[in-house]
Amino acid sequence: MLSKSMQDALNRQVMLEAASSQAYLAMASWSEIQPGLDNVAEYFFLQSEEERVHMLKLIRFVNERGGFALVPALQQPIITFKGLKSMFEEFLKHEIDISQSINELVDLALKEKDYATHNFLQWYVSEQIEEERSARVLNDKLELIGNDKSGLYLFDRDIMSTRQGEQKK
Repeated sequence: MLSKSMQDALNRQVMLEAASSQAYLAMASWSEIQPGLDNVAEYFFLQSEEERVHMLKLIRFVNERGGFALVPALQQPIITFKGLKSMFEEFLKHEIDISQSINELVDLALKEKDYATHNFLQWYVSEQIEEERSARVLNDKLELIGNDKSGLYLFDRDIMSTRQGEQKK
């Protein structure tokens, strides 16, 4: 059985995962209308779906543990970006924020001696290590490219191989 404080904290994480899904969907939509960023758009459509899966996993866990998972109302995410670099900077910042939130959940689970929730959250800890690494790598690549259009072409061409590498691990 989940404590009220743990249920509330997990419901907050449900909201953050849902907001992540929406944010990445907005990034996908913005990318899709930019010339030559088809694969970047696809990357974020897939990221959006992955965050939705994370949200559903939390909802089911809360309900299975005797709590009540709430479906959150969401604010409008950022829908336009100054450029690709600023969008990927936002992506990294977002993943760092999610990691911090997961760490706070783990801390609460340990304080409450809720070992079932602690065990459940270990998957999210591992997932966030990979998500942050991927976001950092992509930001580093964009930093190297700068404003080189041929570099941006190669970045778009290769971004899906970055995602495939994540899924193999």
